[in-house]
Amino acid sequence: MIERPAFLRAVMGWLRAGYPSGVPEQDYVPLLALLRRRVTDEEIAWIVGQLTEGGRPPFGTADIGVLITKVTQDMPHAEDEARVRDRLEAAGWAVETTGR
Repeated sequence: MIERPAFLRAVMGWLRAGYPSGVPEQDYVPLLALLRRRVTDEEIAWIVGQLTEGGRPPFGTADIGVLITKVTQDMPHAEDEARVRDRLEAAGWAVETTGR
């Protein structure tokens, strides 16, 4: 799993600056919605490396989704899958799409 201490410190700094007296209970849900998980460029690089190591034959969007889930421990967002797919295709790798 990729560690994110810098990311977490940034989030905590942002929360402390915005809520110096602590987060009111009614603000937890909106804050969590704002902090929704996104795959970072570093994580995309890792995913692409996993998919392409050893010169694997063409793979599909399901493979991308599985690796995003492995990294984020959450269901992949369509935007994240598209970013990984675009990066793979730009590097010349074939990506088979599913009916998703």
